[in-house]
This record gives sequence, C-alpha cells and structure tokens, in this order.
Amino acid sequence: MIAVVIPIAMTLFAVAALLNLYRLAIGPDIVDRILALDTLMINSIALIVLADIWMGLGILFELALLIALMGFVSTVAMSKYLLRGDVIE
Repeated sequence: MIAVVIPIAMTLFAVAALLNLYRLAIGPDIVDRILALDTLMINSIALIVLADIWMGLGILFELALLIALMGFVSTVAMSKYLLRGDVIE
C-alpha cells in the first residue's frame, strides 16, 4: 500500500513545487515571493522525506533537517530585512 501512496504523494508535492516556482517568478509583491520561497522549501523537505522513506535509506532525514533550518533562518532574515532594511542591528 505504501508503495502506491508514496509516488502519488511525491507527484502532488512536485506539482505544488512547480506552482510555487510560478508564484515566485510572477508574484506581484516581494511578500508573495518570500512566502512562495518558504513554501517551496517546505515542499522540498516533504519530497526529500518521502524519497527517503521510499528508498528506505534513513540517511536523508539529516538533509531535510538542514534544509528546514536554513529555510527558517532565510525566511526570518528576509522578513526582517523587508521590515527594517537591515538584518543585523
């Protein structure tokens, strides 16, 4: 059962990532682009975790954690720069 569900979920997350790329390129405002980039990071984390479960390696979870950490830090930094014009006070 899981061998059927994981490729379907990976396909749906890949379509969502493509839609996020479209929003990132066409977004009318910088806030939309920041949110699209953050959502793209979440979709990439989901794809990595699903691929790791599908392959049965158990080693790509660290990569997913690193991407999650970098995605959070970059989103906070971009939002802070957008609000104040400077990242470090």
